[in-house]
Amino acid sequence: MPELPEVEALRDFLTGHLVGREVATALPVAFHVLKTYDPPLTAVAGRTVTGVARHGKFLDLTLGGGQDPPLHLITHLARAGWLRWQEKLPAAPPRPGKGPLALRVTLAELPPDSSSRERPAGEGFDLTEAGTQKRLAVYVVRDPAEVPGIARLGPDPLADAFTAEALAAILDGERRQLKGVLRDQSTIAGIGNAYSDEILHVARMSPFKPAGNLTPSETAALHEAIRTTLGEAIARSRGVAAGKLKAEKKSGLRVHGRTGEPCPVCGDTIREVSYRDSSLQYCPTCQTGGKPLADRRTSRFLK
Repeated sequence: MPELPEVEALRDFLTGHLVGREVATALPVAFHVLKTYDPPLTAVAGRTVTGVARHGKFLDLTLGGGQDPPLHLITHLARAGWLRWQEKLPAAPPRPGKGPLALRVTLAELPPDSSSRERPAGEGFDLTEAGTQKRLAVYVVRDPAEVPGIARLGPDPLADAFTAEALAAILDGERRQLKGVLRDQSTIAGIGNAYSDEILHVARMSPFKPAGNLTPSETAALHEAIRTTLGEAIARSRGVAAGKLKAEKKSGLRVHGRTGEPCPVCGDTIREVSYRDSSLQYCPTCQTGGKPLADRRTSRFLK
């Protein structure tokens, strides 16, 4: 699943490729991806991209329309979605089918007097989604807060206001485990399964540790791990083409998705706890005092 660092890298990539460009067409291929109908998707055609923003894991294209109020084309890539930039999209409109293509956005040709380098018509991007669980979502709204997932987002962990004191206030009285708290988008925005594993490994904390039991020094260590882990992931992704971001993410992970491999810090074997539709990875030596975690449903919390 694309998480905060990948969506931030996409935001940076698209800022350089989209801002100042006019949308020629936006065509849905899998109609289930459209979650709003007023304004219609056709309303983005003829508008110019004036900015690209990120809200947690949501990608937000601001579209100006002369004297008209701006619109926002917002995407959540979910677990298996991705954005694929195309230098030359096919001229024929895409046909609905069983393939991964969900939405196609084609750009108009730049005007002759543009100060930008020559960019022909036909450039644009496809939104695709692999697998059978179709959760990719597209919204056209007048205000990003109209998207329910954005309206309930917690603070962005890279914002200046996200201090160790702010994190302490979030965790105060929290009864859930750290892993669940870090993944809850209404608590902290943008962190998912992979980076929560990475953050807890850096912080040397069990994923099962009760979040409300952290000491001030542990809270400070967790805050530092959040900022460092996400910041380093963004730095690795900066300048990477959109099509290579997934591989970049995987190459930079130290414990997530590396069950059975040696921990890069201590050399212990990375272990896994499996759930119905996901799993977590951790290092026993670094995080749980050398104790392997049993299945979540039968384990006691490790403190």
